[in-house]
Amino acid sequence: MPDTPPTWPVSVKAVALDIHQRVLLLKNEREEWELPGGRLEPGDDSPGTTVARELREETGWEVKAGPLIDGGVWIYEPIPGRRVLVVTYGCAVLTPDRAPVVSHEHKEVGLFKADDVAGLRMPQGYKRAIARWYGQRHA
Repeated sequence: MPDTPPTWPVSVKAVALDIHQRVLLLKNEREEWELPGGRLEPGDDSPGTTVARELREETGWEVKAGPLIDGGVWIYEPIPGRRVLVVTYGCAVLTPDRAPVVSHEHKEVGLFKADDVAGLRMPQGYKRAIARWYGQRHA
């Protein structure tokens, strides 16, 4: 039997900032902060439209997916044996003055300044993507 390569779900995530330049994060069932977004499904038009849809569903924010964040593609293992390919986009928030809401998918919504992110309980890949997006926006 020939070897078949592993297949993993693809999760598209967004780094989105409010009008005060705070990053939007959601708390999951593992008590970790994460970037909003979701799984790329076979019928989706593109990763960018998936990101926009997921942000709207999870937080009420309207966004336009921007560029892939340099270094924002990585493999995450949220639980042993379950690997996910994470693809992270920088996003332009089209409703920056709208307060985000939390959906049934998460426990809490938060807005954090760049300096606060390092101390949060969240995967390092998300922290790197957030730092890079702040850096790209200020370059």
